Amino acid sequence: MNATAKSSSTVNVFLVDDHAIVRDGLRLLVESQDDMKVCGEAECPEEALRRIGRADANLLVADLKYNNGSGMEFIRELKARYPEVRVLVLSMHEESAYAERTLRAGASGYVMKSGLRGTLLEAIREIMDGRIYLSERMKDMIVRRSASGVVDPPGSGVDDLSNRELEVFDLLGSGASSREVADQLEVSVRTVHTHRERIKQKLGLANSAELMQRAVAWVLKSDVQ
Repeated sequence: MNATAKSSSTVNVFLVDDHAIVRDGLRLLVESQDDMKVCGEAECPEEALRRIGRADANLLVADLKYNNGSGMEFIRELKARYPEVRVLVLSMHEESAYAERTLRAGASGYVMKSGLRGTLLEAIREIMDGRIYLSERMKDMIVRRSASGVVDPPGSGVDDLSNRELEVFDLLGSGASSREVADQLEVSVRTVHTHRERIKQKLGLANSAELMQRAVAWVLKSDVQ
């Protein structure tokens, strides 16, 4: 099977989101276009990896947060198996914290769910034309950072967290216990505790209470962006 095979100029889009209502909305939006169609969908990364090989997908639209598994690891695994399938990340997470990380993992674009209606179709077309899709604000941030020679953006220190540490931080801020974080990321509770300690060190936090306060504040800020 050629994962990017086309019978015409139609873009075959595969949807991955653990909420059926979100997939339904995305399908309606994609199939409102004459040159796009949904060729398959899944509610989790594991299911997507099983199904996409038979879907003739050109582009996959994926979230970063799932009930089981890591969105970042999913992107890496997908690109390792099907390097020609392009990936557009559609997420509630703040673009400035996650966009560059997803590009490094293999994605070709990043769209925040808060700006979905006006940008999803534009992002798909840009990516299928061989370009990277980011908001103008994010592109400007990257250009400014590159011009100034600053590797990481100034800010709260969250940018210093590794991808896995950021996932743990975000889940904690969403109300998950260490056990729930471990289950979702498919790691041990001990590993989660190690990540918690490293996060506290990097963010200069004295204890678990400060960690939780900071994580909750981070999630709330992301939700209102």
